[in-house]
Amino acid sequence: MDIDKYLSDVLESQTLADDGEEMKALRKRRDEVEKLLRESFKDTNPTIRYAGSFSKKTMIKEYYDLDIACYFPRNDDDAGSALKDIYCNVRDALKKKYVIEPKNSALRLKGLDADVHGEDFHIDIVPGRFTDNDKKDVYLHRENDDKVRLKTNPQIHVEHVRDSGVRDAIRLVKYWRERNGIEIKTFVLEIIVIEMLKDKKDRKLQTQLKHVWTEFRNHSASLSAKDPANPEGNDLAAFLSENIKTQLRQVSEKVLKQVDDEQWESIFGKVADKENSGRTAALAAAISSRPTGQTYKPFAE
Repeated sequence: MDIDKYLSDVLESQTLADDGEEMKALRKRRDEVEKLLRESFKDTNPTIRYAGSFSKKTMIKEYYDLDIACYFPRNDDDAGSALKDIYCNVRDALKKKYVIEPKNSALRLKGLDADVHGEDFHIDIVPGRFTDNDKKDVYLHRENDDKVRLKTNPQIHVEHVRDSGVRDAIRLVKYWRERNGIEIKTFVLEIIVIEMLKDKKDRKLQTQLKHVWTEFRNHSASLSAKDPANPEGNDLAAFLSENIKTQLRQVSEKVLKQVDDEQWESIFGKVADKENSGRTAALAAAISSRPTGQTYKPFAE
């Protein structure tokens, strides 16, 4: 097997095409959300922009979200005087057209209308308030945390990952995480991988992956991560529990044996050839064009 070509094919299979149906649906929904939020908060001027893996260019098809930031000016109370008020008021505005699943600092959008009720739209809205008039640092509300306010800088997060030089490795490690049910948060995983590969940016992908897995196997107990936007103020230790460290160590030990045996398809699976992929896409398009009363959904997640 040509391992480099195989890994390249895996990456391609996990890429959401810019003109593909998934991205078209996400962009359409994003426009709807922005219109709803601006209508709901007419007396203010929230900054609404892409964030998360879309901006970092690390999305994978296996598990993807579109993060949309909605940040209000520092001294503007139109959306609420306190961070919790902003969080709740944005939630209530979105409830007009969506089922909302509250998360710690985000609001997950799901279908409200009968034909899509409960359908996951893969979109998280992140409400917040800028800390000053420079509109760089933001405060986020924490719904289920002892620390109810988080200070961070999403643009630093984006640049840290987007410009890391190891985005392909990050995407493959994320895919590996999903295939093995490892519970580590995406941003924490990204920070760790970037740190591990900072001196190996010019190495082959297979070498980078083997290094990451070796570090997980041999040094999981000492794993740590620092928020590049607020390294002293935001403690990420809680996201690296003993259970997560054990998962990383055990799964990495297994995967390294597969690497030694050159069983890469056992790690990432077989990649469908382009002809079959085209047939699958055509079938999916045909099914999506059925009347809404038909509920046959073989590709539903």
